[in-house]
Amino acid sequence: MSFSGLDPDRIPCHVACVMDGNGRWAEQRGLKRTDGHAAGEEALFDTAEGALELGIQWLTVYAFSTENWRRPADEVKFLMWFNQSLLERRRDELNDMGVRIRFIGRRDWRVPKRLLRCMDESVELTRDNKRMTLTIAFNYGGRAEIVDAVKALVADGVAPNKVTEKAIARRLYDPDMPEPDLMVRTSGEFRTSNFLLWEMAYSELVFSDTLWPDFRRQHLRDAVIEFQNRTRRFGGLSS
Repeated sequence: MSFSGLDPDRIPCHVACVMDGNGRWAEQRGLKRTDGHAAGEEALFDTAEGALELGIQWLTVYAFSTENWRRPADEVKFLMWFNQSLLERRRDELNDMGVRIRFIGRRDWRVPKRLLRCMDESVELTRDNKRMTLTIAFNYGGRAEIVDAVKALVADGVAPNKVTEKAIARRLYDPDMPEPDLMVRTSGEFRTSNFLLWEMAYSELVFSDTLWPDFRRQHLRDAVIEFQNRTRRFGGLSS
């Protein structure tokens, strides 16, 4: 990957990615939608390797949303199996690269127990790695996360006058995860789709026309260059 045009001192710490366009990629080729999801595996790992090359410390990907349960039963079943298979086949590789695997999302009855076990095993295997954290948002919804944080506040007996942004943030799915500096969405769609709603309050958003199975580390580099060409003011004025 070429590093031309990149400022090594302004690499985003945390990049979040909405991996969109698998179904359309498959339909354009006369394939089943599930073939598009399978093709997205190469995109994910090439992007993760590119993130490592760039020195990105956190990469969060949207693998399965709380809304995705509305998809056809066969597609949902495939995605459950595919995510388990992907972890079983690739977690040793990620571990060897120094990647720590984490998950955010609801662990409810809809997620197969065998997949939950595989997720826990992957987290345990990679827990001490420090080169990059790959967070997989699975059975995740931004609104659901905020609802669950509020439920935790109530369960903890927090008084109304003690409810602060920090109090809510401490009860999100992964309080240690820094807010994304950059969010990249593929496939030409211009929305966040209920992804990291709380965390992305001040993230820079980059939208790519590339369908996810065709996304590669060079596309990530281009998104980082666009990020570096922007001025982040966080509601204030640039100095």
